[in-house]
Amino acid sequence: QVQLVESGGGLVQAGDSLRLSCAASGRTFSGYAMGWFRQAPGKEREFVAGVSWSGGRTRYGDSVKGRFTISRDNTKNTVYLQMDNLKPEDTAVYYCAASALRVTGAAPILTENYGSWGQGTQVTVSS
Repeated sequence: QVQLVESGGGLVQAGDSLRLSCAASGRTFSGYAMGWFRQAPGKEREFVAGVSWSGGRTRYGDSVKGRFTISRDNTKNTVYLQMDNLKPEDTAVYYCAASALRVTGAAPILTENYGSWGQGTQVTVSS
């Protein structure tokens, strides 16, 4: 498995931007598809974005399309989530995750397809 540590969360106002980072260690980072998920209080964990092992393919949840951008740097063992035009409904704990599953899309969207998870970072967007 790979160990993951998220950073970059915080308290921002609606319309602001944040960039989350997820640093990986352990197994070969480039062998994993990477995903970002989020979980708001009382809600299920939700797929936000995913990127293929090479970084060449990405996919997004409907609620963040056009506002969030996922990317990865395999030389730094890091995946990023650039979040623009943040909205109060984006408030949640954000988790990065690694998947060894090969899919036709960029990355799996189901939590059960991810074997490694970070501890999460809180993002709070005020109106």
